[in-house]
Amino acid sequence: MPGEVLNAWARIRKNLRESAGARLFEQWLKPIELGDSDDDTNVRLTLPSAFTANWVRNHYQDRLIQEFRAAIPAIRSVSIEVRQASAPAVLRVASEQPAESVVAASAEPIERPTLDPRLTFDRFVVDPTNRVAYNAAKALAEPGVPRFSPLFLHSGTGLGKTHLMHAIGHAYLAAVPNARVILMSAERFMFEFVAAIRANDTHAFKARLRGADLLMIDDLHFISGKKPTQDEFFHTINELTAAGKRLVITADRHPQGLDDVEARIVSRLAMGLVADIKTPDATLRRALLDHRLSELPDVKVPEDVLELLAHKVTGSLREVEGALNRLVAYAQLTGEQINLEFAQATLGDVLRGGTKRITIDEIQRAVSAHYDLKPVDLVSARRAVVVARPRQIAMYLAKRLTTRSLPEIGRKFGGRDHSTVIHAVRRIEELRGSDHEIDGAVRSLIRQLEG
Repeated sequence: MPGEVLNAWARIRKNLRESAGARLFEQWLKPIELGDSDDDTNVRLTLPSAFTANWVRNHYQDRLIQEFRAAIPAIRSVSIEVRQASAPAVLRVASEQPAESVVAASAEPIERPTLDPRLTFDRFVVDPTNRVAYNAAKALAEPGVPRFSPLFLHSGTGLGKTHLMHAIGHAYLAAVPNARVILMSAERFMFEFVAAIRANDTHAFKARLRGADLLMIDDLHFISGKKPTQDEFFHTINELTAAGKRLVITADRHPQGLDDVEARIVSRLAMGLVADIKTPDATLRRALLDHRLSELPDVKVPEDVLELLAHKVTGSLREVEGALNRLVAYAQLTGEQINLEFAQATLGDVLRGGTKRITIDEIQRAVSAHYDLKPVDLVSARRAVVVARPRQIAMYLAKRLTTRSLPEIGRKFGGRDHSTVIHAVRRIEELRGSDHEIDGAVRSLIRQLEG
């Protein structure tokens, strides 16, 4: 029956990979090996540590018994055990190879993280809101002695911190293929640590994490208030930084703003490099859309649709990219052409949900403050350029950022005619292409109003 069991195990492994998913399979199920058994009715499976064996036993033993019985009805039981090292094999290798090779030959397989192939540095769109974080991430991914560690990235949801974490993993493994790299969420860190405590095998958990060359922990804020997990996390940080290893951590806020996280952890995190990613403006959202479209040469999206997405989908960059993907998918499924009407019909809920209601009064106050004027100046009859140009900018912003009609905008600016508003909008559009100061002022005001 050994050959029959071996064939059955190959099929079962394939089933497990498909049902469990790549990440769970790689971490927990791939290390399982088929062991020798003196009893034809029992299958013996082995794993490299008591921790992993206990986890598989608790989560998959029933499933494994069912799979083996379905393949070979004579099977009555499946035992899950810790794999014993073979001393003679080590001694034999030792006589032929240097000491470093003995360690490599007897060690467990190098752990590999499940990295999203899309989240690389070359697909990350850079601008002033994220440049420091991007440059820091690239620096940490370089081989050699790290210039700093840990790297702490913080931002709101969907702004790119997880993208940078995966990009670091890709770049570092490309430079150091045999590196031990671990990527997990803080929630996963907590779950595995608690499981190790229950299995009375914390040693394997600690050895695994502290043996990493690059450890990346996502969403640290999830361990707030959980003292045992924080204790272990603190010691892990100390071990890795003392050994000159790389540590990357993300959270939704600055270390000082993490509620119920111990002061000693905050202090250790602050000793590295803390980099934030600010809320993107319409310029970055548009750059992201252009970048993604460059990867889809057969897809044509008109300029006015891109402007609509950049200015109306004001949430995270993930939402902007999702809106574009939805638009393209719907167009391909329906065979319709992408235009402004199609975009508004397809993304109606997204556009409504992402729109911040900006008023003309808010625009007038913002422009007045920017140019050190009084709001009344913008609605006055004064025609001096120091007042007329800011007034035109305010009209331009009112047309761009509100749903008010041209006559309504004109009335809000001292009862001016709609043709005056049209002239102002066209003039500012022209100046933005030739006058860097005007363009910079408009960009700044849009960021302020949309923020």
